[in-house]
Amino acid sequence: MSIMIGIDHGYYAIKTAHCSFPAGLTSYGEHEPYTRQGLLEFGGCFFVCGTGRQPIQRDKTANDNYYLLTLAAIAKEIRQRGLPPECSVRIAAGLPLTSFGRDKPKFKDYLLRSNQPVNFKFEGVEYSITIEEVAVFPQGYAALMTEMGLLQDEPSMLLMDLGGWTVDLMRIDNAIPAADTAHSLELGMIRCVDDIREQVRRETGLSLTDAQIENMLAGQPCTVSDTVRDIVNRQGRKYTEHLLSATMEAGFDLHAIPAVLLGGGASVVSRHLSPKDGLCKTIFLLDDKVNAVGFERALAAVSRRKSEA
Repeated sequence: MSIMIGIDHGYYAIKTAHCSFPAGLTSYGEHEPYTRQGLLEFGGCFFVCGTGRQPIQRDKTANDNYYLLTLAAIAKEIRQRGLPPECSVRIAAGLPLTSFGRDKPKFKDYLLRSNQPVNFKFEGVEYSITIEEVAVFPQGYAALMTEMGLLQDEPSMLLMDLGGWTVDLMRIDNAIPAADTAHSLELGMIRCVDDIREQVRRETGLSLTDAQIENMLAGQPCTVSDTVRDIVNRQGRKYTEHLLSATMEAGFDLHAIPAVLLGGGASVVSRHLSPKDGLCKTIFLLDDKVNAVGFERALAAVSRRKSEA
């Protein structure tokens, strides 16, 4: 029996139902690196997965990076579930609705390669994985399968998936995606973090790391001065205002229809919204793994319908 594994291939992080790690990848060629944490051995080469973030790659199939990160994600999820390292897997992945029809065949072929099983080693454990199937679903909308009640409660709602590089917007009417309303803004968390880093450097001369900024945006502990923390919070509010304004300019009236916010940036917006924004209603799905869970449930539903037919 094959295992269903949902994978959300973000610009900022790779997520499965139980794991999340940065989408960075460092190649060491044929030379074994200093660490075994995140260490992937594949095709005679060594890679460390989850270190920082890689440059923005609009076409995720342009090189092998996202394929290698997929292998790491499968290994992490299998280990988390206590399953054997030799097994068959069905991948449930996702793409933004704005590029779904165009990129789906290419992304499917990219993940489903002809050489099966795929043999690799991750963090010292040898894996032999047969990828039987790759199913691709719309990001954001698939995540709503984790909260089915949301679709039944409102005739219209706006879905806002706040990812690493983009914020994907789509209106849903009577539980059906209005495909012609799909819109993508380049206002993801990478942009927010980079703007904060630059503002802190400009005002204080200090160079913060991504991890420090992310912790402060999430309201978590970080040893910095109150001045720096105030700058970060001020910029977090500025980012939220910019996002709301850009969403309205894209034709979505946030004063008139409820909005469901998910993805890594949802927690930032949730902390920096103000009553004066006058939004109709905001619902936050704050688990950054919600898309991956949704992909799995979508694949399970498709499989169930096929077996009943």
